[in-house]
Amino acid sequence: MTSAPMTKPVRVAVITEIISPYRIPVFNALARQKGIELHVIFLAETDPTQRRWLVYKDEIEFSYEVLPAWRRRWGDLHILLNRGLWPSLQRFRPNSILCGGYNYPAFWEALIWAKFHSAHFVAWIESTSRDQRDPSVLAAFIKRQFIRNSSAFAVPGKSAFEYVTSMGVPAERIHTAPNAVDNHRFADLARSARERGAQCRTELGLPSRYFMYAGRVTREKGVFQLLEAYTQLDPELRSQVGLVLVGEDTARNELMQNAAKVYPRTVVFPGFAQRDQLAAFYALAEVMVFPTLSDPWGLVVNEAMACGLPIIVSDAAGCVADLVHDGENGYVIPSGNVDKLAEAMATFARDPQLASRMGQRSARLIEGFSPECCASGLATAVVPV
Repeated sequence: MTSAPMTKPVRVAVITEIISPYRIPVFNALARQKGIELHVIFLAETDPTQRRWLVYKDEIEFSYEVLPAWRRRWGDLHILLNRGLWPSLQRFRPNSILCGGYNYPAFWEALIWAKFHSAHFVAWIESTSRDQRDPSVLAAFIKRQFIRNSSAFAVPGKSAFEYVTSMGVPAERIHTAPNAVDNHRFADLARSARERGAQCRTELGLPSRYFMYAGRVTREKGVFQLLEAYTQLDPELRSQVGLVLVGEDTARNELMQNAAKVYPRTVVFPGFAQRDQLAAFYALAEVMVFPTLSDPWGLVVNEAMACGLPIIVSDAAGCVADLVHDGENGYVIPSGNVDKLAEAMATFARDPQLASRMGQRSARLIEGFSPECCASGLATAVVPV
């Protein structure tokens, strides 16, 4: 009796910009998928012009390399040039390429390589119809050409799925790989922070009760609307519940000046926090507020939910359709609507038990958005049919 022939694994090359902390667990899980031989090609280690994330190389369990890069930013213009991608692909000879963008020359070089070598090419698209990035006609044309030449698509959730179908892509070519963070890490760190709550509050300079925002402090994230909504709360509520904005960027100084005019108030600007530090801020908060005016997803919502927080989020966030069930684990408010935002904040401020109950629901809901679930969706996309 002869045994069945062994099936060769699919060699999958992932092309992505930087070694971001929230992608490492996903790629680790993808490398463990049966029938996949993974190699990740990063265009840079990090982007110091945008974020000061640590690079957690010690957590990487997959084959990878970082290409030589040249990066410059002039206002909204961002250029990232690489060398060595074609030789890297020639060495690995992937059957399938998963490409995490279209806006750099390296992504187009990967597409051309795939065409020359008849490789399966998957575009990883996170954009939504509400996403205001790159609104120019030229950018839209470039994206359409990239999508038109892709074999299949990976999307993080419902909003991106609808966006890609609106570009004329048949639904059967789109695979959902739910956006994820390391839920267990955040939950464990949050639990530890709560156990030493008084010490953490003192060390971090946090009020006893507070709303929390995490992310880049820029106008498109809705932070000025958030401060205005906090200002609209009754003075008694503001004296009881503070506002903590974790992050930094171009609007931070102006926002701090505006906050200084509000009385009574406790508004805290801790600055940038690394991944593991963020968990303590989430753990001791009552509510996570993400009032973005434009965002393809919003992974801080995943992080906050893993830490057991209810969410107030604008309908412009790409994660809304998947993560926030209005009235169950938080509230969805119209983007830019300060009155509705203030109303939702007041509801939680007056009823801490409501925040606790909804936070428990968040922790249960986010279980379906794990690195393993994301990797499973990506594996479906990258295996040629």
